[in-house]
Amino acid sequence: MGTAFGIMTAQQQVSYEDILRVWTEADAVPEIQHAWVFDHFMPIGGDPAGPILEGWTLLSALAARTRRLRLGVLVTSNRFRPPALLAKIATTVDQVSGGRLDFGIGAGSRPSHPLARREYDAHGLPYHDAAHAVAGLAEACAVIRRLWTEEEPFDFDGAHVRLAGAYGNPKPVQRPHPPIMIGGRSSATLRVVAEHADLWNMPGGGIEDIAAAISRSKLLDRYCTEIGRDPAAITRSIYLPVSYERPGETRAAVVEAEGAGFGHIVLGLADPYPDGVVKWVAEEIIGAR
Repeated sequence: MGTAFGIMTAQQQVSYEDILRVWTEADAVPEIQHAWVFDHFMPIGGDPAGPILEGWTLLSALAARTRRLRLGVLVTSNRFRPPALLAKIATTVDQVSGGRLDFGIGAGSRPSHPLARREYDAHGLPYHDAAHAVAGLAEACAVIRRLWTEEEPFDFDGAHVRLAGAYGNPKPVQRPHPPIMIGGRSSATLRVVAEHADLWNMPGGGIEDIAAAISRSKLLDRYCTEIGRDPAAITRSIYLPVSYERPGETRAAVVEAEGAGFGHIVLGLADPYPDGVVKWVAEEIIGAR
């Protein structure tokens, strides 16, 4: 099976109409199989006070306006929404899309990123350390899967998640549940990936990150083997930004990633989006490699 290519439109410094134009085009370009938004409440690029749309609300709107693309949030911060609420939101998007959701989730932003760090104080959200965030991610994945699959109410008494009488109805369209993509590169997060993920996304920045991606992928293989899971059961995904001025560099990064075993590639589109940008990506990046 060949590489599955997708696009990402980070919904900062742009309007809903801008993003809808790109996604409508992508829905008609067969080389593009999936599309993503990100999960931030305040811009992390460009004007810090510029416009930004909430990811899951936007995703549901885009799900209603597309017919073919698989779609998701790359990736949801588990720090932003309680897991049971997130399970309900994701189920709603899977229902709206007719079963096209890829469920992306991660531990949340790094404390070293000041523009991301400010989101928590600005929205009254607690900001926990990395160990707390990763442990909470593992519990969230367990709870969300149970809400999607179990037919009876259940209680959950974890260190980070506590539920009483939890139950999900309706269930997602996809059975047993939407594919779970976990994003991140830390060793602790990769252990959660080995346990819970169908796809793993390596946050990337270009061809210079491929070596790190290969190293992390090998570590994930080891963690899977330790718990008796086939490493091949987890699809390897990577985010690569698109250069409109230097498409050859992006093509080189794509070829390098494919050669390293990454069969799911998310091509990040910088704003403002040129007219016909998706067709250009299909021809100049995907088709010309």
